[in-house]
Amino acid sequence: MKNLHKFRLCSLAVIALVAFSNVSHAAGMVPETSVVLINVGDGEGTINVTNTDNKTALLYTSLENLPEDQESLVVVTPPVARVEAGEKQLVRFIVQSEKPITTQRLKRVTFEGIPQSDPGAKAKIGVTVRQNLPLLISPGDLPKKEDPWSLLEWSLNGRDLMVKNDSRYVVRLNQVFSVMPANLKLELPATYILPGQTNHFELPAGTTLGADAKVRLFPVTTYGFAAQPFDAPLKKQ
Repeated sequence: MKNLHKFRLCSLAVIALVAFSNVSHAAGMVPETSVVLINVGDGEGTINVTNTDNKTALLYTSLENLPEDQESLVVVTPPVARVEAGEKQLVRFIVQSEKPITTQRLKRVTFEGIPQSDPGAKAKIGVTVRQNLPLLISPGDLPKKEDPWSLLEWSLNGRDLMVKNDSRYVVRLNQVFSVMPANLKLELPATYILPGQTNHFELPAGTTLGADAKVRLFPVTTYGFAAQPFDAPLKKQ
């Protein structure tokens, strides 16, 4: 029985090794930036995507709406493109909206590379790598602002903590924030607060906050990099 057990373990190890050797690891399609920016005044935005794999692949580009904003505002071209190994593909995002875009809008874009199959090679398990990036649409007349999170309005009414974004900017930030100086940690429903959006949070019973209470945010820049923590004033109602 002991020898049979060893034989089974060895057999499983061999099978796993063979399966692993048949997996084709693709480096995938790599966008040149961490976010796609579109200025409505220009009518479109563009980004270069590089095929870092060692063989030809098909680049599939798809758009995804946020749950809070299901309106389709952009058309991607080309949605599918053949990209040679090491080469770049320019992808365009063309604004198509029946109504004027007056505030920033946030979407998601996915770049996926499908390796070209080799008819003469042995069957392999294809591995694809997806890159999912934010896509930010800005009105042509909207000035650039490095710290849009400073425009958020925080207020407290009893135990009801409210944050409101009355600005025209999308604010991106870490979901976890703190109420200071109590160091009470709360969590946003998403990593963004859209223009016109309001979120409510119920503070734990017995929480006492003085006049010096603030909300400490951990913002994210336009390109997705962590910014310095920001202390926002908390208004009591």
